Formats: sequence, C-alpha cells, structure tokens
Amino acid sequence: MKITDVKTWVVGNPPPGIGGKYFIFVRLTTDSNVVGYGEAYNATFGPHVTARMIEDCAERYLVGRDPHDIETFFRRAYSSGFTQRPDVSMQGCVSALEMACWDIIGKEAGKPVYKLLGGQVHETLRSYTYLYPHAGSVHTEDVGPRNVYNDPDMAAECAALYVGQGFDAVKLDPAGPYTAFDGHQPRLYDIDLSARMVKAIREAVGTKADILFGTHGQFTGSGALRMARAIEPYDPLWFEEPVPPDMPEVMAEVARGTKIPIATGERLTTKWEFARVIENRAATILQPDLGRSGGILETKKIAAMAEAYHIQVAPHCYCGPIVGAANIQLAATLPNFLILESLKQWDGFHETLLKKKIDWQDGHVIPSKEPGLGVELNEAVCEAHPYSGKALHLEMTQTPLFP
Repeated sequence: MKITDVKTWVVGNPPPGIGGKYFIFVRLTTDSNVVGYGEAYNATFGPHVTARMIEDCAERYLVGRDPHDIETFFRRAYSSGFTQRPDVSMQGCVSALEMACWDIIGKEAGKPVYKLLGGQVHETLRSYTYLYPHAGSVHTEDVGPRNVYNDPDMAAECAALYVGQGFDAVKLDPAGPYTAFDGHQPRLYDIDLSARMVKAIREAVGTKADILFGTHGQFTGSGALRMARAIEPYDPLWFEEPVPPDMPEVMAEVARGTKIPIATGERLTTKWEFARVIENRAATILQPDLGRSGGILETKKIAAMAEAYHIQVAPHCYCGPIVGAANIQLAATLPNFLILESLKQWDGFHETLLKKKIDWQDGHVIPSKEPGLGVELNEAVCEAHPYSGKALHLEMTQTPLFP
C-alpha cells in the first residue's frame, strides 16, 4: 500500500463559529483507493499557507510511501531541514497527516484506531463544554458588552443549562486579555470578576459539575498565584495554563503554591516539550491537542510518560470534528484519561461536516466502532464553504495590557 495523493481544504466555519473561524482538513488517498482524513490545529501562519505546508510535507515524506510506517514518517518530518526539535508549525502538519494515516490503517484493518493502540479501556468518555452564548456568534468581538464571558449571572444560567443537558463539567476563562507581551500581573478587576464568575457558577451547579478555570498563559507566576487564591474557595478541577508555556519551571512554582490542580498542553508539541512539564512537576493534568501535539502515536507516548507520574490526560479541542474524532480514538485507550473537550454536543456545523455525527449522550462521548477514526468528512460541505480570509486561528492582543 502506498500514498498516491494529498488534498487539503480550508473550510469557513459559519456563525456561531464554535471551534474557530475556519478548519484545515487533509485527505490522503492510497493506491488501493482507501482514503484517510486529518486536521491541523495550527495558529502560527494563515490557513492557506498552512494547507500548502501540509501538502509539501506529504509530498516530501508520505507520497509513494506506506502509511503504516508512522515512526519513519514522524522522524523524517521532525528532522526536516536539519531541525530535530519541537516545531509547532511542522507538527501541526505532521499531526494532520499522521491521523489521516491512522484513518487509512484502521480502514484497511477493518478496526477502529483504538483497537490498534492497545484496545479500548473506556466504553464512554466524560466530556466538558465551554460556556458559549446561547445565540449568535461565540467570538468576543461580536458579542454585546454584557455577555456570558463577563457577567456572573449569565454565566451561572448558562452553566446550569449545560448541566441540565447532561454535562458534569463546564469551562470558562474570564481572567482578562492575553497579549503578545505576557505574562503580566492580573488587574484587580480581573481577579474580582473571575472570583465572582466562579462563585456564581458554583452556587448554580453545586456539586453536580466540576468547574474548569481557563486562562491563556497571561500571568507571571506570582500573578497566577494571586488569581488562584481568589478562586480556590470554589474548588475548580483545574487552573489551565496559568503562565506562558515557554517556562515550565515557573508553572511548577504555581503548582506548588496552589491547591488547584494545574493543567497545560494546548500549545505544546511532541514528547520533548511535554517531558519538560512532567520533569518539573509543572502540571498534574496534560491537555495535548492532537491537531498540534505530533499525532496519535506521539500523543500516546506522551500519555504513557504521564501515566508513570500519575498525571492525567484531558485532550484539548478547539477546531473541527476530525481532531475531535482523533481525540476520541486516543482517549478510549488511556488508563489515565480524565475528560474530553467537547464542542457542545458535536452538533451544528461540526455535525454538518460529517456524514455521521459524533455520538454524544448524557455528558459522554461514545467511541465509534467504525473502522479508522470512526467518522467520514463530507467533502461536498467542505467544497461549499471555502474560507478566503487571512486571519490566524487564534490571535493575541498586539499591545501590552499596561502601557
């Protein structure tokens, strides 16, 4: 079996825009006409540049080769251009292509990918959702001045609604802007608002749901500890990425100084970056995103390292349904799985993009028993929703918070 063709799509995500303004998908085809789908979670370059990078990577290291040879592909791509170091842009490409290879491997074997990675540990996967507005766009620049992201009463009402749907964990990130000049000390306003938001949600959901406190690495170590002290009384399940990801030593200082478990990993890639987190005891919950972390096999290795240190894994997902499907396949195999990020109930445009919806029931995802990743991308929908913009998937404020 050989890979013979690669095709990419940059798909615009219509309102409400959950998961980002666009998704980057790839399809690999073999000489026996088996196809596999992948997706990149890559925010460093524009989407069309990234799509071409994926094609270039495939043309160099996959076309004409056997998709089963995952290790060889990873090492060649990891070393591309005399690098041999974690490169988030390259690994976004590798991750998309690697999960497409696994999709092919599973289809060829007639097995879901989790059966080829040690087998299924979990019949169902606990999931959580962000607190999203109930109507209209989810993007902060589009919502009104009073919204679910900054109003404690609206956040509490939203959390109670999700709990009523079956979720037993909800996530929010009210801690203020994140900028290209972080970390910074949190403003007293941000500390006060965060505490009031978490308090209101706890009062609304009681012990029916965990609260996941998200930030985007915007604080210094001491600033993160100031924030942690304010929300500790409401017992969040985690404090996510309290400081920038480039210094796990500083994150470890935060971990030692708070009772809240620290979670991190959305911006990390390959076993080498996650190893630094583990070595420094910087977090007890890892959040790899399979559209960036290096792919399914690489993240299985990351999870195995974590397991040896009693660290749990909570796969991250803020993109499209192919990364979601890959997360599900991996999570089903992990003894140290904690919880899965779900884009609400995998409905809306995420459902439209697939020929068959990801199965979500009463707060849990049910891993598919279909071969490969268990989902099929609806290519006609991809063709019908091209994205022509140049925006990055996520962008930081370009000026310092404090002048």
